[in-house]
Parts: sequence; C-alpha cells; structure tokens
Amino acid sequence: MHYSAIAKILGVLMMLFSSSMIPPMIISIIYQDGHLASFGTAMAIIFSMGLLTWLPVHKKTAELKVRDGFLVTVLFWTVLSVSGAVPLYISENPQLNLVDAFFESMSGLTTTGATVITGIEYLPKSILWYRQQLQWLGGMGIIVLAVAILPMLGIGGMQLYRAETPGPVKDNKLTPRITETAKALWYIYVALTILCASLYWLAGMNLFDAVGHSFSTVAIGGFSTYDASIGHFNNPVIDMICIVFMVIAGINFALHFFAWRQKSLAAYQRDSELKFYLQGLAGVSVVTILILIVTDTYGPGEAALRGLFEVVSIATTTGFAIADFSAWPLVLPFLLFIVAFVGGCAGSTGGGMKVIRILLIFKQGMREVKRIIHPSAVIQVKLGDMPVPDRVLESVWGFFSVYLIVFVLMLMGLLATGLDQVTAWSAVGACINNLGPGLGDVALHYGDLNATAKWILCLAMLLGRLEVFTLLILFTPAFWRR
Repeated sequence: MHYSAIAKILGVLMMLFSSSMIPPMIISIIYQDGHLASFGTAMAIIFSMGLLTWLPVHKKTAELKVRDGFLVTVLFWTVLSVSGAVPLYISENPQLNLVDAFFESMSGLTTTGATVITGIEYLPKSILWYRQQLQWLGGMGIIVLAVAILPMLGIGGMQLYRAETPGPVKDNKLTPRITETAKALWYIYVALTILCASLYWLAGMNLFDAVGHSFSTVAIGGFSTYDASIGHFNNPVIDMICIVFMVIAGINFALHFFAWRQKSLAAYQRDSELKFYLQGLAGVSVVTILILIVTDTYGPGEAALRGLFEVVSIATTTGFAIADFSAWPLVLPFLLFIVAFVGGCAGSTGGGMKVIRILLIFKQGMREVKRIIHPSAVIQVKLGDMPVPDRVLESVWGFFSVYLIVFVLMLMGLLATGLDQVTAWSAVGACINNLGPGLGDVALHYGDLNATAKWILCLAMLLGRLEVFTLLILFTPAFWRR
C-alpha cells in the first residue's frame, strides 16, 4: 500500500472540496440569509484538515496500484461525506445532530435523495443550494473529475476510475488517456445540466429553482427545494422536461460521448442495454397507467402523466415525485419499488444493480433453459453480435448474490432496531439502490428513524454508490496481505 500517496490524494481533494463552499456563500450574500459565517467556517475547517493531511507527504510521488485505488475510493467518499456534513452540522437552520448531518451529506453525495429534513422550502437559500450542489458533484462521481488532476500530482488515475465506474465491464475507456476520459464525461455532464436548467427556467421555474433542480435531475439525485418535490410546481411542461432528462441521465454516458463525437445516433441504436432499458420503462409505464385508469385513481390524461413520471423517476432511482406512489392501489407501490433494483444503465448517474446486469442474468437464464432442451449444444450469451465472456457472467452472478446477502443482513439490522418490516426492507432497498423515497415510515422522509438505523442506512448508501465490492473488498484479509 502506498499510504503516503493515498494521504496526498485525500489532502488535495479535501482542499479542493472546501472550495465548494464558495457558491453557497455567494448565495447567502445575495439572499442575506445569515449563513455566510457557517459556510466560511466550514470552508476553513475542511481546507485546514486537507492541508494538514497533504503537507507531510506533498513531496511523495508514486503510481497507484489497484488495491490503492479501491482504498482511496472508499476513504474519499467517506471523508468527503464527513466534510460535506460540516456546514449542515454547524448551521443554525436546520439544526441537525451529527448523525442527521452525516446522513444528509452522504445521501446528497451518493445521489440517494433520502432526507431527514422537513419544511425544506423554509430553509435558508444557501442551504437549499448546497444540498442540490452536493448531488450534482456526486452524480458523475467526484473521483472521475479528480483523475483529471492526479497526473499533475505524479499519481496515475486509472485505478480510481476502475474502482468508481459502475457496471460489470470497467476497462473500456472513451479516449486513450484517462484524463481525457474524465474531461469528456464532465463536458457532457455540464452541457446536459445547462440545457436542463435553461428548459426548466423557460417552462416557468425561477432561476434558483431551475438551476437547483437541474443539478439533481442530471445527477439522478432527487433532492428538491420543496417538500412536494417537482409536484410543487404543478406544471405538466416541467414534468415532461424532467422525464426526458431523467431518461437521458439514466443512459450510459459513454453512448452520449460517442453520439457527440461521431455526430450520429448509431451508438444508441446498436446498444442492447439501452434497448432493454427503454423497453423496461415503456412496459412498466403501460402497466402502471392502465391500473391507475382502471381503478379510477386518476382520469386518463392525469394517469398517463403521473404514471409515466413516477415510473421513470423510481426506475432511474431519481426519486422525484408529483404523486405519492406509496398510496397507489393494488401492486403498484411494490412493482415500482422492485423496478428501482434494476436502476439505470451502467456508466450512468443512476443507482440500482444496473440494467446490463439484469439483461445478462436474463440471457443466461434463457441459455440454461435451452441447455436443458439441448444438453450437447454450445450456446453463447451475446450482447448484440458480441459474445459475453463467461468470466463476465460469473462476476454478474457474484455481484447479484453478494448484493442480496448484504441486503438481507442490513434488513435484519434495521428490524433489530425496532422498525416494522415494510419500513425496514424499503429503507434498505431505497438506500442501497440510491433511490431515496421508500414505503411505510420512510415514504416522505427519514427523520423519525432512530440513530442506529440511520448509520446502517448510511452504510447502505455507500455500498450502493460503490457497487458493493469496492467497499467489501477492504474487509477481506487477502486485500491487506503484501
């Protein structure tokens, strides 16, 4: 392990993260909300801690190994969540204790969107901005941005990119150099954010809300500046804009990159995962809308809009709301919540297990059925025309198994704290899938949960953001052997 290199990275990135206090400080000055000192103090604390971490090792240079990449990734998300909690903890409004401040920070950076705060619209503008900003920074993954500067520190960045990037196949780079890959991803991310904010503003949001909601839409985060979420605006045009950008953000950003570079939609048309993703959204939307109409929950037009919005929001793990889906009739609450386990595409800002894994599990299941009928046949699993190596299929099944085991263990942990079954399993599912809203007592917020449950759910959010293995590998003895 290159501990000096890891400390150097953490120190630099903490100092960089301290600069994220500047925008909310500017917002505090503009709106005169009295929180300038809170963010100024937080900035000084975070920068000082980063400087103290960096100074003793600032002259060290080393090439990160794979194990170093996993360790620094986990440490960085943990340290960053602690840093992000500082202004929330020291501010007078909201008055959050330590676990609540950390929960809100972790939820924001992992783009989970679960909140412990009520009366959100009454918060100071600088706090509202900061919550939305946390999700935007976490959306693409701050480490993907960080790898662009690591070469300047004398430390390679591909190991971090491999540990951070979601999906079963992590060795594909969009450009020959990892720094160019990180920059390309962020250019697309920023461009989508600007376009989304502009459309929200033109549709009727004020500039503050338009920018804030574009942050959480493109990040698939779900934080809003209002308790009623997107439903506060009661504007079908805003709802449709949100639907479009949630779908776009749930697509592999590599496809956006290739479409932009080639000036062609061919990359989208060839991608098997994207087709499965869109077919899944369409299928669940049709079922949801039909049930809402048949049960007279809404009229046809309202059922179509609300049904489509909630399916896209939950399936992409965004967590925005224009209706309380937990109160919908029949199987709908359970159906929508289960769809969140699939999540977005690999390489997107979405959570869940990722569409590509579910597609591969389905294809492998169909292969086993065919093998029963034709025992001697040699049958390959393919994505499009490309055969999928058995090693990838094994890793997908391994991920799926560990995911379920971790889910069950955390579920038992929450039940042991006294939560009812519906609240416990939906809270774990919502957090490990980085969804946000759950069922039962966490349908609206998580503020009423006990402290132990919140710490467990913070771990679930981190596990979900790092796709389980990146964190669990640190608990294996083999990882620490020389």
